[in-house]
Amino acid sequence: MDAHGQLGTFLQARRAQLQPRDVGLPTYGDRRRVPGLRREELALLAGVSASYYTRLEQGVSCHASVEVLDAIARALRLEETERQHLRDLATACRHRVPVRRPPAERVAPAVRELVRSLGEVPVVVTGRRSDVLAWNAPGHALLAGHVDPAGPERPADRPNMARMVFLDAHVRELYADWTAKARAVVGNLRLVAGRHPQDARLTSLIGELTTGSAEFAGMWADHRVRACDTAEYELRHPLVGSLTVTQQTLRAPAEPEQSLVVVTTAAGSASEAALRLLVQATTDRGGVAHGFEAGHGAGTGSGPGAPALRPGAAPSDVSAPGSGPRRR
Repeated sequence: MDAHGQLGTFLQARRAQLQPRDVGLPTYGDRRRVPGLRREELALLAGVSASYYTRLEQGVSCHASVEVLDAIARALRLEETERQHLRDLATACRHRVPVRRPPAERVAPAVRELVRSLGEVPVVVTGRRSDVLAWNAPGHALLAGHVDPAGPERPADRPNMARMVFLDAHVRELYADWTAKARAVVGNLRLVAGRHPQDARLTSLIGELTTGSAEFAGMWADHRVRACDTAEYELRHPLVGSLTVTQQTLRAPAEPEQSLVVVTTAAGSASEAALRLLVQATTDRGGVAHGFEAGHGAGTGSGPGAPALRPGAAPSDVSAPGSGPRRR
């Protein structure tokens, strides 16, 4: 993941996505041989020479000042997250750092205690590369119940959320708008790659996804960046049916490169009832989501204390343990 190449390809991709009419430039009906703006036009908008901007795109020069980078960002109409990404790429380009394989990430005891204390709220702790470092029972049951719940405890076998979104059929089916989730994953990986171009594990992950998923390769080539913060998704859960959730990504207090993904539902909604039912099922099974087995999709409930769940059932159609049959 060469920093010079990243800077150049990012600039080229974003320039290609701008049309002259988008920035108030006349075309006079000319036939353009390149998509989007020409280098000379972008340089004019940024107030720099065409030759200087060309050297930036070609990776020949990496010494653009903050002022020049901001001018180029304005010309490209970048949002704040994208501007920071551009600065990260330029910084990495100036400071050559050898590619290295960093040690496995660890979760601080305080973060583990925080996850445990949240109890019935689904929580997943992810690392720099989207590896699952820890999750509580509701988080596991909601987002990846078919995966071994003890996986995060084994660094070599940790589930990876980016890998699952693109290469795991169960997780792909979970998101009603899979494309929106996929774009969010790619946008976040772009940000991380800009900050850590020397991370060999991250480079390996991106290579695996690029070769294993044509959709990832296409989204990655788009060079869109996006910080994962708050997003709403409709989930099609195999045990409790459809529910709408809000995923909020918070930075871990002790490790800024680690994130806590906290999942909530609207108060008093059918989604809240469905999530409560799923949480109850995980509690009754000693912290393991009922109806999931590694390598399999959803199944019907069985065993002592298990709720009468069936795939796609609405909360009103399900009886909680000990409540007896529901009267109609």
